[in-house]
Amino acid sequence: MKYTILIVSLLSAFSAFAQPDSQLIDKVVAKVGTNVILLSDLQSQKIQAMQENIEVTDELECTILEELLYQNLLLNQADLDSVTVTDEQVDAEMEQRLRVIEGQIGGREELEKFYGKTVSQIKKEFRPAIRKRLIGQEMERQITAEVVISPKEVRDFFHSLPEDSLPYINSKLGLQQIVIYPEITEADKQKTYDQLNTIREQIISGDKTFRAMAGVYSQDPGSRSKGGEIKASRGQMVKEFEATAFSLKPGEISPVFETEYGFHVMELIERKGDDYVCRHILMVPEVSEEAFIIASEKIEKCHAELKKNEITWEDAVLKYSNDNSTNQNKGLLSNPYSGETLWDMEDLNQIDQQIFILVNSLEVGEITRPSVYDNMMERKQGVRIVRLSERTTPHKANLKDDYQLIQNAALNEKRQKIIKEWTDDKINNAYIRIDEKYNACDFRYNWFKNIN
Repeated sequence: MKYTILIVSLLSAFSAFAQPDSQLIDKVVAKVGTNVILLSDLQSQKIQAMQENIEVTDELECTILEELLYQNLLLNQADLDSVTVTDEQVDAEMEQRLRVIEGQIGGREELEKFYGKTVSQIKKEFRPAIRKRLIGQEMERQITAEVVISPKEVRDFFHSLPEDSLPYINSKLGLQQIVIYPEITEADKQKTYDQLNTIREQIISGDKTFRAMAGVYSQDPGSRSKGGEIKASRGQMVKEFEATAFSLKPGEISPVFETEYGFHVMELIERKGDDYVCRHILMVPEVSEEAFIIASEKIEKCHAELKKNEITWEDAVLKYSNDNSTNQNKGLLSNPYSGETLWDMEDLNQIDQQIFILVNSLEVGEITRPSVYDNMMERKQGVRIVRLSERTTPHKANLKDDYQLIQNAALNEKRQKIIKEWTDDKINNAYIRIDEKYNACDFRYNWFKNIN
């Protein structure tokens, strides 16, 4: 049972979570409309708190209950307003959460062992809870959808903040890049295809086993050590891989096929509903030395033109960069944590240590020498030039430098006020029942106002 706390924490958004081997006799502790809150819902949230080293007190239990009351008030209104979410949204949310759990627990097989159920059975169990959570989020989005904030409101919000509560803003960097990836030629692809096809023929002839050949030749680090074995569900893998898995019969070996990651050959082991187990061998076309030399010469030429001011940075990006994620926006690198183009130093160091080292000593507007670039996300190598477009100095938040940050905070406060007004109004008209055990709770909202 060593994984119990971990999974409760990751699935804390699921109000219907029930722990394996629980001896608790469940009961209804509250009801909002036709939606009930169970004692087990409270218990799972308390376990999460303990995992995070939070002291579980009567006050905390009241806070947890109020959050569950609010979520069910949203669901009650969503039912009245016919607010729904699609099966695709539910499946996507389900798959995302399962992947997080698998990464922590040690894979899909460990997850199945823990529950004593297949992934399909686990999905069936949690799908209603996930659907309710998403419907609640959509209802809340609709409540605040028309909330906007004016510049005056932003200024008034900022000036209302006590001086000693203003946040200290660390230095942030704005970055741009020009990337040239060596071109993989059709000859490079054909060479890889032929190599993998030869391996496939050896397996089919019985000279070699699929497991052994995957262990020797596969370039997929996640499955190579397991003889190429992968356990997955519909919607988890890229479409070409999934289409192949669902076209094979158990024991059948596919022709060589291509995905964005390279060339594959697959053996289906078993398939049950949306779940399948297969083995695959991945081989990635190698960039020729000649292609890398050509890319290096191009990036050197680009660097020389920039240093001599023969071309602007914007024109150089359009002319030279073949990085699809940045070559249409002046080479700007967006921060995946915030979606903004300014990077916190800590985030930058976590995402791309190479670039941190390159730009740390640059002045704004300066560019680096061309260097090798290892794109870990897309598993490919190229060459690049990086430009420091902006560097902020550490400072206390102010309207001039941090308007967007302050605007977001002001907008969030306004949304919270709208939500409070909506909640107060709906409490007056909803059927609400709460176990008398919680009569002493000091709730933020007056849930006892219209107790039936």
